[in-house]
Amino acid sequence: MLTLGLFMSCEADNKDEKMDKSNKQKVVELLKSIETGAQEPVAYINPEKYIQHNQAVADGLAGFGAALGALAEVATKDPSMAPKVSTVRVFEDGDFVITHTDYNFFGPKIGIDIFRFEDGLIVEHWDNLQAKVAETASGRSQIDGPTEVQNLELTGANKTLIKGLLDDVFFGANPDKITDYISTEQYDQHNPGVKDGLAGLGEALTALAEAGMPMVYEKNHAIFGEGNFVVSISEGIFMKEKVSFYDIFRIENGKVVEHWDTIEKIIPDAEAINTNGKFNF
Repeated sequence: MLTLGLFMSCEADNKDEKMDKSNKQKVVELLKSIETGAQEPVAYINPEKYIQHNQAVADGLAGFGAALGALAEVATKDPSMAPKVSTVRVFEDGDFVITHTDYNFFGPKIGIDIFRFEDGLIVEHWDNLQAKVAETASGRSQIDGPTEVQNLELTGANKTLIKGLLDDVFFGANPDKITDYISTEQYDQHNPGVKDGLAGLGEALTALAEAGMPMVYEKNHAIFGEGNFVVSISEGIFMKEKVSFYDIFRIENGKVVEHWDTIEKIIPDAEAINTNGKFNF
């Protein structure tokens, strides 16, 4: 694993190497280096500008290096905490690359990361991490399912579909239109607490409401998409806590047929390590 000392020593040496790769490749290699200790992917981060939105990590390369150092220290004390990184899905939308990753990062987690590029270098990072769950309501894992990006020509239409789903259903403008957006024949669910299908979604939402803990979407901050996959970034309330919702939707024939997500508690600004905010796209 890449320790803090190695990280800082290789920063300058590698900044001009391997810059001919795609932005998707750069992100996947950078994430994998958390596990392998490979030094070269550090060159994919702009050393003069790296804005961090993970609230537990400081800005810049130094902040990233410090996080790796803390991870190495934990793993030394407990080998079961050694980092593992398996990136399952990668999407690209303009200057943004979005990844869906199976992590052991201070414990088993599923993460959705977003990286922004300028001139071929990473200059900004957002993420949402959620603990892995062994047994889910649907029997599906939080990250399995199709991964291939298809129908690139439908990217715009699919992003518009998800914007309508958010406005009408998630934000409540016209919830009866849910079947305009989500398939009644197939809705494969990877949220660990929700069963498959529209019936499973309704059952879960009803149970939360009856328990006095409704799930509430309050604001959408960004929508990214590539082909049949669309990712939405929102904030709201879950289990009576302020959270960020990162949702991934897979679309077939104009309807959502599959859903993955991560939900993470938002740290109050006064407790955050950096001042960039959880969102600010």
